[in-house]
Amino acid sequence: MAQERSTSEAVTEQFEAHRGHLRAVAYRMLGSSSEAEDAVQETWIRLNRSDTSDVANLGGWLTTVVGRVALDMLRSRASRREEPFDDPRPAPTAVPDTVPDPEHEAVLAESVGVALNVVLERLSPAERVAFVLHDLFAVPFDDIGAILERSPDAAKQLASRARRRVQAGTANPDGDLNRSRAVVQAFLAASRGGDLAALLALLAPDVVLRADQATVRTGATAEVLGANAVAGTFSGRALAARLALIDGAPGAVWAVNGRPRVVFRFTVSGGLVTGIEMVGDPDELGRLDLELLEDPPA
Repeated sequence: MAQERSTSEAVTEQFEAHRGHLRAVAYRMLGSSSEAEDAVQETWIRLNRSDTSDVANLGGWLTTVVGRVALDMLRSRASRREEPFDDPRPAPTAVPDTVPDPEHEAVLAESVGVALNVVLERLSPAERVAFVLHDLFAVPFDDIGAILERSPDAAKQLASRARRRVQAGTANPDGDLNRSRAVVQAFLAASRGGDLAALLALLAPDVVLRADQATVRTGATAEVLGANAVAGTFSGRALAARLALIDGAPGAVWAVNGRPRVVFRFTVSGGLVTGIEMVGDPDELGRLDLELLEDPPA
């Protein structure tokens, strides 16, 4: 009896050590503090019903269980077409298999922001689970596939598709990709035509243009601040840049012989360009999902 009580106490202590992490995972998937608490409680119930004596990584096991519970809740919500009604403040995130540090989690919570929850609501249950577990909590695709009852490759594809949708939503706070695309297209036309007035009309006063090191080595300025300076940088240029979707968000690509050399990522808010990022690093370019929307210049 004493041995059984000792084992039970040890399991309880381990669960409590992971409670913060489990709640963070559940909240990020469900977007609801109350539902996250319910998912954690259900995970505790399943732990008590299971024999975990042979489980080498209890933290990973608990993450898998809370993932399955959250997935079931998302699917149930989708079937009822319900939206979470809860405090929109983000719950803290944590790293798997670590004891949560309150100060560290508070910093992470602020960095994630409420906007991510809004974008995540647009994902399917499977996309949301794959993206949250892999990109936010570093869960391997083998484990995610087991949760979703799909192959690891299929889980990877779901996470990739979700990532593109998330990046498109967070890069364009307006939430209207057609509008953002029209702004980028107008910007490229004004740039090619050297229409400084049109460029200024499309740029936010505090717009920022940043270039990565690979692009700087080709002569670009690392950082350009303000509408006048950015407009001057682009006026009469971008002749060979083509409108494109970059990880699902409107942008531009300069390619040579069909090979991307520089990507221009745009952030559009309120119908104005608030930021442009120039990416020329070959490794980074290889990780981007690029879809050209314009024919190459004659």
